[in-house]
Amino acid sequence: MELTDPIIIWGSVGLLLMLAELIIPGGIVILLGGACLIVALSLGIGLVEGIAQSLTLWFIVSIIFLLGFRQVTQKIVGGDSHVGNTDEELDIYNQIALVKEAIGPAQHPGRIEFQGTEWSALGDGSEIAVGAEVRIICRENIGLIVEPIKHAK
Repeated sequence: MELTDPIIIWGSVGLLLMLAELIIPGGIVILLGGACLIVALSLGIGLVEGIAQSLTLWFIVSIIFLLGFRQVTQKIVGGDSHVGNTDEELDIYNQIALVKEAIGPAQHPGRIEFQGTEWSALGDGSEIAVGAEVRIICRENIGLIVEPIKHAK
């Protein structure tokens, strides 16, 4: 057997992909490696011949493995199943920011600093002085709507 023998190549690629699952977890690479081993076995018993039939068999077996066994490997291998908040509006609601440029009176926009970035901001109609703390109500386009924080005395 030579190193250019298709059986050796498909088998080696299959084993390499299956070992790569240790580095790239997720349960997909191991299934692709298993499909390579099926192709190597099929070449060995004479079920397929040539590169076209080998690649066709690999594609078919890979799809069957991925559709049929993905859930099984996901349970065995695991993975991150955390679903984060996708609504940015909820992340900024009720957060505290610092006024950098006076806001108001009426609909006169000012500037606030929030999360290390300056934002355009509109207030509740009253004048909010520089240095005051404000609470973010919502985002409107690229600006924020804020209200002054009333400190207890």
